[in-house]
Amino acid sequence: MPGFDYAGSEEEVLVQGPKVLVTGATGLLGRAVCREFQAGGWMVVGTGYRRARPRFLRCDLTDEDAVRRLLHEYKPDVVIHCAAERRPDVVERLAEATINLNVHATSTLAKEAAVCGALLLYISTDYVFDGRNPPYGEDDAPNPLNMYGRSKLEGEREILRHCPGAVILRVPVLFGEVELVTESAVTSLWLKVQEATEESCTLDHCHQRFPTDTRDVAAVCRKLAERARQDPSIRGIFHFSGKEQMTKYEMAVAMAQAFNLPSNHLIPLTEQPAGSAPRPVNSQLNCSRLELLNLSIEPQPFTSAIIDCLWPFTPDKRWRQTVFH
Repeated sequence: MPGFDYAGSEEEVLVQGPKVLVTGATGLLGRAVCREFQAGGWMVVGTGYRRARPRFLRCDLTDEDAVRRLLHEYKPDVVIHCAAERRPDVVERLAEATINLNVHATSTLAKEAAVCGALLLYISTDYVFDGRNPPYGEDDAPNPLNMYGRSKLEGEREILRHCPGAVILRVPVLFGEVELVTESAVTSLWLKVQEATEESCTLDHCHQRFPTDTRDVAAVCRKLAERARQDPSIRGIFHFSGKEQMTKYEMAVAMAQAFNLPSNHLIPLTEQPAGSAPRPVNSQLNCSRLELLNLSIEPQPFTSAIIDCLWPFTPDKRWRQTVFH
């Protein structure tokens, strides 16, 4: 049956506190957002689709009627819209499905959030910029280079068109507690780091990135949600980013050093690989608006954060207890 249904347990947990609906709750960022809001005393309703599991609602966000029923039944105070197709190369291949999720579903959520009076927080990306003139402030003109960036920018426009009190949070490449290392473009580099006994492998050393921990993004989402519920001037576009500038090559070397592994098999590549979606060379975000409003947090250092993510994938799971760091 199309629409949404509860995936699993009938157990109800009575929580006193505001209610947040998190889309993409089974994904990398969505899981961190759910944990953060639960820790803050919120009642959390999470939706997923392909990866829906017990305690989450299964909802096809491209089904307008299902989205409408979802919001009207659960009546959230806040909606955090994390669900998206965020892999640029996949987006180029699956353009229609991407537009349906990143644009049309976002438009539906914006309309329904406005009808229900819910605060809507939309997760967007630094890829709305072309990377030629960083750092980028919230008011700088977007100029996305690839279809992923264009789809997220169109999503932003739908949000502001239908739900003018909404908050948009642009973030760069994310990493966090992963179920598989391939779940993040950052942690997937671990596979290259571990190839030390194989042939050398090349890694991008052209595009400047600012890897950002999902725990930090989730904390900022909660700060924004709590403040915006009290202060209607908290609306529009905000930027949040990690502060360490690194290419994928530099991230991989940092991972190797963090785990005392060799990195001399990693070769920096200073040209854009052929056949992949174009990416901005440096889309660094200026995050001063959040900071001026005391809504930011100090990002966790990359080395300690990446150890938290990757130690379960080391050959010796006791590594964390036995190595001083």
